[in-house]
Amino acid sequence: MLIKNISVVLIASNAEKTLSLCLDSLKEFQEVIVYENNSTDNTQKIAQSYPNVKLYSGEFLGFGPTKNLAVSYATNEWILSLDTDEVLSEEFVQSLTELQLNENNIYTILRTNFYKQTQIKHCWGNDIIIRLFNKNKTKFTDKKVHEKIISDNLNVVQLKGIVKHYPYATISDFIIKLDRYSTIYAQDNVGKKSSSPLKAFANGSFSFLKTYFLKRGFLDGYAGLIIAFSHMATNFYKYIKLYELNKELKEK
Repeated sequence: MLIKNISVVLIASNAEKTLSLCLDSLKEFQEVIVYENNSTDNTQKIAQSYPNVKLYSGEFLGFGPTKNLAVSYATNEWILSLDTDEVLSEEFVQSLTELQLNENNIYTILRTNFYKQTQIKHCWGNDIIIRLFNKNKTKFTDKKVHEKIISDNLNVVQLKGIVKHYPYATISDFIIKLDRYSTIYAQDNVGKKSSSPLKAFANGSFSFLKTYFLKRGFLDGYAGLIIAFSHMATNFYKYIKLYELNKELKEK
């Protein structure tokens, strides 16, 4: 059954590795909005090959503002916000065809996480994230990183089915993303939050201990070690970059 009352909205940049898998799982939706920014791979070509996709191109303004901009292109009030590395299960899609939407509700997805094709059961585990909402009732926060859908005065309801998440296909993907996220975090918080080399070291070290030992990442094999080290590096670099930007700001 064609889903006509929910628009799927994606933001995409150099997403050719996973975009086809994602869009294949969205064929039951009449409208899929892809807001593409600064891609140098086949992202645009892939998106244009799907008849239910409406492709828009523009600048990346930070995750929150960019997602809100992408939502503005949707013709439906109801928005399912996804990442280009997420794939809907058949059970999830079927549940949406049976769902009685209530504008006073927002809806969460259950997301399972993978490195390559291996499910990570411990240091990532499963996520419950708000992703389906009425755009006339709420929106994303304006944070450039760690954005979320505002849930004030709305009921939170769990959707049936799972969404599979394939965020990293290679070790290089970790390095690229941690550099991008740490830079955006530092730029978004310069002059607002304090930092220091000690804070960067302490946060990075704790992130490794938490991920690898407390969350039992060691049970996820070598992938758990990669993930724990990536968490450590991301936290170290976001705080050391913030320290450097604050230092430069004071010197001006």
